[in-house]
Amino acid sequence: MTSPDGSTPTHHAEPTVLQAALTHLQCLLVARRSRVNPEGVNWHQYDVLELLRARGSMRPSELSDVLEVSRQTTSKALRVLKDLNLVAQVAAGEDRRELSTSLTPEGHLFLARIARGHHDVGRLAASVLTEGESALFAELCEKVAAAMESDQVR
Repeated sequence: MTSPDGSTPTHHAEPTVLQAALTHLQCLLVARRSRVNPEGVNWHQYDVLELLRARGSMRPSELSDVLEVSRQTTSKALRVLKDLNLVAQVAAGEDRRELSTSLTPEGHLFLARIARGHHDVGRLAASVLTEGESALFAELCEKVAAAMESDQVR
C-alpha cells in the first residue's frame, strides 16, 4: 500500500511494555518541567545556569570549555538568559572586551523553583514506592542513564 505522496509507509512495531512505560514517564516529566519552567529555558541554558550557581561568575569562554560546546552556542544561550534577566554580564579585568557572567537574583530564584520541582517529584515517587522499590528504581535509573551517556559518546 502506498501513501498519497507515493511512498510506502513504514510499519512500526507496537512498543514494548518497557518502551510504553518510559514514553509515558518521559511525557509526564516533560509536562511537569514545562509547568515549573514557563520561561522555556532549554537544557543547555539550564546547564549554564547550574554551572554559574555551582562555580560563581565565569567568562563565556570558560562556560564553553566546561560545557564542551562552541562559543557561538554559549553566546546564543547567554543572550536568551540575559533577556530573561537570569544572568548579568559585566566587563572583567583590564581588557574591557572580556565579560564576567553571573546569576542575577532572578536567576537564583529560577533555580530554586526548579529545585523545588525536582524535590516534589522525588517526594511523590517516595510516597508511592517502598524503601526497597525506591532503592531499586534509583539503581535502575542510574543504569539506564549510564547506558544513555555512553551511547552519546559513540
